[in-house]
Amino acid sequence: MGNWFDQPLFYFFAGVVVGFAVIRFSVRMIRAQVRWWPGNVTPGGLHIHHMVFGVVLMVVGGVAGLAVPDTDGVWVKAAATLFGLGTALVLDEFALILHLSDVYWTEQGRTSVDAVFVAIALTGLILLGVQPIGVGDFKTASEEGGNAAWALAVAALALNLGLAAITLIKGKIWTGLLGVFLPILILVGAIRLARPHSPWARWRYSAHKLARATRREQRLRRPVVNAVLHVQDTIAGRPSDVSGDRHAG
Repeated sequence: MGNWFDQPLFYFFAGVVVGFAVIRFSVRMIRAQVRWWPGNVTPGGLHIHHMVFGVVLMVVGGVAGLAVPDTDGVWVKAAATLFGLGTALVLDEFALILHLSDVYWTEQGRTSVDAVFVAIALTGLILLGVQPIGVGDFKTASEEGGNAAWALAVAALALNLGLAAITLIKGKIWTGLLGVFLPILILVGAIRLARPHSPWARWRYSAHKLARATRREQRLRRPVVNAVLHVQDTIAGRPSDVSGDRHAG
């Protein structure tokens, strides 16, 4: 794991966390129509979404990190921070990019919060020293050499990626993504029942098995989902129940 403060990835991680916290605070102040808060950027009546500023920060941070000579690491860390801030602004409007529509405060807008949480979780795992599947096997194969070691590494990677794909098709997005770092999760996810509305359930389940999956969803997963949604709403703001609640920010 080493010293986090020596790793540019830590500054990217901090940039994402800080950027998401700041922009969500800003949009919630705008949504609440707090008078002392600056409000939207609307030159000439054009609402400039914060993903635009995010793209600019990502380009500046990315180019600076690649082009600026850096002997002591300060500029690379600064560039990583800018890239993280920009990433947070872009991912916070991921749902708008996905749907090509202003769904920020709707149920579909929760996808943006999910995208930010995934970025934070995966980056945090890397900072903790958790390696993605296959990295250790290929490192061992490169050190030891030999066709057998490489064949074993490729076979292990193919197996794990196959399990991850099955888990995702079963509708278990978080399990599949985190399982890239923690293989036990994708093993369990691939074996257990699929979510009832997943492609796997539609393609492969009989009416009886689909009913089992639905009961399991209601009994076990629904309370967890409700708890996660509560946390999301507390951090990011509750989606609007009123049609026409426009995006602010």
